[in-house]
Amino acid sequence: MIEAISLYLKKIPLIAGYEQELASVIAFVSVICIAVLVHLTTKGIAIRLASALIKLIKNSQEDMYKSRLILSKLTYLTPAAIIYYYTPSALALYPAVSDVITIIALVAMVIIVTLILNVLIDTFAEVYKTWEVSKRMPLTSFIQLARILLFFLCGIAVVSVILNESPAKLFAGLGAMTAVLMLVFKDPIMGFAAGIQLSSNSMVAPGDCVEMPKYGVDGDIMEIGLTTVKVRNFDKTITTVPTQALIEDSFKNWRGMQETGGRRIKRAVCINLNSVRFCTKEDLERFGSIQYISEYIEEKHKEIAEYNTAQKVNLESLANGRRMTNIGVFRNYIEAYLQHHPKIHKHLTILVRQLNPTKNGLPVEIYAFTNDTNWKRYESIQSDIFDHILAVATEFDLTVFQNPSGADFNSFK
Repeated sequence: MIEAISLYLKKIPLIAGYEQELASVIAFVSVICIAVLVHLTTKGIAIRLASALIKLIKNSQEDMYKSRLILSKLTYLTPAAIIYYYTPSALALYPAVSDVITIIALVAMVIIVTLILNVLIDTFAEVYKTWEVSKRMPLTSFIQLARILLFFLCGIAVVSVILNESPAKLFAGLGAMTAVLMLVFKDPIMGFAAGIQLSSNSMVAPGDCVEMPKYGVDGDIMEIGLTTVKVRNFDKTITTVPTQALIEDSFKNWRGMQETGGRRIKRAVCINLNSVRFCTKEDLERFGSIQYISEYIEEKHKEIAEYNTAQKVNLESLANGRRMTNIGVFRNYIEAYLQHHPKIHKHLTILVRQLNPTKNGLPVEIYAFTNDTNWKRYESIQSDIFDHILAVATEFDLTVFQNPSGADFNSFK
């Protein structure tokens, strides 16, 4: 190409003697112009191709933007390659300049390829988040590590191009700096190891509700990174916890509750011990009209009567034989009420039990699970249940204990 341009320039008297030099400059400028023209042409084609492809598969605007971004970055490879391959022949008279320009072009190609791979990694991360498996096995830490390795290799490649050395020699030189690298990248390495354990053992995943009092964490996991885990607390504050802390320290994960579909109720009502007594015949007739325990009253009364008859019990004293108590009937009523409640999970434990008496009376504990794990609805269901229990206690001649207040003392005057 230079020879052809030189033969043409020899016909111009004003530049006689400078044909080779001027031909070299014109050839290089031509290479630049061709590279720019090719870039503009391929970029226009790439954008139209991406738009047509996205419309064909009916994806989102974000997908269209990322597809255009990838294809537009690819179009920069062509002019860089043209400059890299044709500059040495165009600037054959200026080898030093040619070497600098080819190095710059080669470095540009390495960086462009790195940026394209980075966009592909981001695209894969976004697509992976839409898959159901991402909730169980988050790859955020792996993606961050892949990005770090990508840019690290890009840096090695750029340095090797500039120094005109083999990347293998650079890696050999880095071997002597292993201790320094381990110190500098200590947190990412430990975080990556912790991320592998968290993912492989399915310990946590984005969306899980976790509780770590040591770090003031009580909320939903937003993101599991290479070095930190981001948690949005219930008070809407955001806390970051080292990924390694989830391996070294204990934490509570509420995912099991959500997967089971039941949220536990564990609360006690304290009954005044002075109101506990044996049931009279009139009490049993009254309790028998209560729908949930009418069959229980009838069966229990028959069972006790048969036992006392068989044992020839003297029923003149209340201490003799077996008798039903108002607290026992009340306990069975609560259990039957929970069994019939539409918001109580019937396949999980339903238990009503007495705890050890305290100075505040006899605790009757309700242990059951709602079939709705939503926090707000759970609290509403729990409150409705205890509203009923507190109100119905008087139907069994029981009083709920509470410490006396000033108004109680004033009533004695």
